[in-house]
Amino acid sequence: MNLSFVLSTQPTQFAAVAFSPDLEPQLAHLASLGYAGAELAVREPAKLDARAVKQMLDQHHLRVPALGTGQAYVEEHLSFTDPDESIRARAIERVESHIALAHVIASLEEAKQSLTPPLTSPYQGEGEGGVNASSHNSLLAMTTPLVILGLIRGKEQSGVAREQAHAWMVDALRHVARAARSQDVRLVLEPINRYETNLINTAADALDVIEKVGADNLGILFDTFHANIEEPRIEVSLRVCGSRLFHVHIADSNRWFPGAGHIDFARVIATLREMKYAGWVSAEILPKPDVTRAAEQTMRTMKPLM
Repeated sequence: MNLSFVLSTQPTQFAAVAFSPDLEPQLAHLASLGYAGAELAVREPAKLDARAVKQMLDQHHLRVPALGTGQAYVEEHLSFTDPDESIRARAIERVESHIALAHVIASLEEAKQSLTPPLTSPYQGEGEGGVNASSHNSLLAMTTPLVILGLIRGKEQSGVAREQAHAWMVDALRHVARAARSQDVRLVLEPINRYETNLINTAADALDVIEKVGADNLGILFDTFHANIEEPRIEVSLRVCGSRLFHVHIADSNRWFPGAGHIDFARVIATLREMKYAGWVSAEILPKPDVTRAAEQTMRTMKPLM
């Protein structure tokens, strides 16, 4: 497993990611602490100089495990389930731009890595849940940032029947999954707690939707903060995800750094090891008491476990 930390590339109202106008010092700090990657929350990919950001990441030997899309919902209210058809279309277009950005970052990484040894699988073998990723997905997992579908999938809004909201969401997921497949990008659907959305709160909810979508490049992002609210037992729900577990977010029960609340991260990591999960674990946490100390405390808690 590799540890990363979520940073925003643009100003945001979303509290659980850190933003600084100068990204480079934050990347340098993460590298100095021993992080292997920086997960990037990107509101508008078209406004991001991908090559410049990749050069900064390379300078500090950091990878990009995933791209967040939630700011498009938080800042612009774009979602797959909005009653306004034009807004649903803009949400799909925005995710397509994240997919394109993921492909660009992967292309730049592959060019850099062209002479390096063969990549290893995000899964190390057969797990208790029958976990065993295909060689194709193994390659993608190591070279291409995942695109996260969190709040942008939307929620059931007033005046819209639940069945209609689900239908819009599933149609949009099928559309972006096809777009992602054409560029060798994988997507992750994130179960989010009931206080932020009423669509897909648990791992079981996510698996039901993934089955309806029917795309093998669509998996689950499991977030310990949301799971602590919605899942009876985090370890059991992790196993339920099985081979669809593509990515993990860590935050403690109060959304501060691991160790600031009551989630048992030793058991979380032990469960992931038992599942033979060897992908990324990203800290998406409130920058409390400040982003510097949040990153330091996360590493202090997680390093001995990983």
